[in-house]
Amino acid sequence: MENKETVLVTGGTGFVGIHCILQLLQKGYNVKTTVRNLTRKDEVFEMLKNGGITSFDNLTFIAADLTKDDNWDEAVKGCTYVLHVASPIFLSLPKDENEMIRPAVDGTLRVLKAARNAGVKRVVMTSNFGAVGYSHKDPNTPITEKDWTDPNEKGLSSYNKSKVLAEKAAWDFINKEGGNLEFATINPTAIFGPSLGPDISSGFELLKNLLDGSMKAVPNLYMNIIDVRDVADLHIRAMTNPEAKGQRFLALAGGKMSMPEIAIFLKGKMPETANKVSTRKLPDWVVTVGGMFSPKLKNVASMLKTNRNTSNEKAKKVLGWKPIATNEEAIIETVKSMLKFRNLK
Repeated sequence: MENKETVLVTGGTGFVGIHCILQLLQKGYNVKTTVRNLTRKDEVFEMLKNGGITSFDNLTFIAADLTKDDNWDEAVKGCTYVLHVASPIFLSLPKDENEMIRPAVDGTLRVLKAARNAGVKRVVMTSNFGAVGYSHKDPNTPITEKDWTDPNEKGLSSYNKSKVLAEKAAWDFINKEGGNLEFATINPTAIFGPSLGPDISSGFELLKNLLDGSMKAVPNLYMNIIDVRDVADLHIRAMTNPEAKGQRFLALAGGKMSMPEIAIFLKGKMPETANKVSTRKLPDWVVTVGGMFSPKLKNVASMLKTNRNTSNEKAKKVLGWKPIATNEEAIIETVKSMLKFRNLK
């Protein structure tokens, strides 16, 4: 398959970014990707090899950082499309939330301005469910793409706040200064699925804590889940489908799963790997009280109340998208990856 068009993927070393690159190369596109440092090129090559890519003739790299203006004009030059996947990553939450918010907002605007100036046709941005559903209190009415999280929502993590503010800034820019630039967002729920390298994402960390026994009791936390391969596929569909212009798309496999359900599922499906998994439930009140002293538990406590009544109907209807993996399959693929790359002792 050969597509002569060039696509820029920001954040090529990331979990979603690398899967977008993989699928674009498989479809024959020319791909440019940004990395903060060109020394990470070999990591990208290695991950793509793990995904089955043998030729890298259609892939080029450019060093660009969301916090700096340098090279963004060069990055978008000659591109028909941009998948803006990159987001500032912090191993631990910064004390000042602006350390996370400013790079997310300013970085998004840098990419959009450069894309508009270069005559790019469409930008598809990776947002998240945190930008959509965290202020939706009525569990009886489903959360849809029309909903927005209030950035001032009590207990909202700085990561989710950065996502909602970056997405709001993006739509504002498109509406006021976007010119002919088309725009769409993908809003994934918790992303699991096969990793192409040893770096683990935040979702993996949750399962790792469950599997290595460090989670002694399991909070009654519900999640909507999506496989990373389905997230990448949705980005590419939103990139090329005329109907996606000006739209947001929630990305989830369908339904929801609680942490205790995941624990029981793993023990039944992978008993040897899951022999340290606890099925003891952590009462909600313990999480709430613990949240007063632990930032980690505070984050979990805020998520206990989150409504998860949502669906993927819009993506299926508008883009003809059909997830390849169920919640359970995405979880199994995650665990297989952690075993393959020795993330689990």
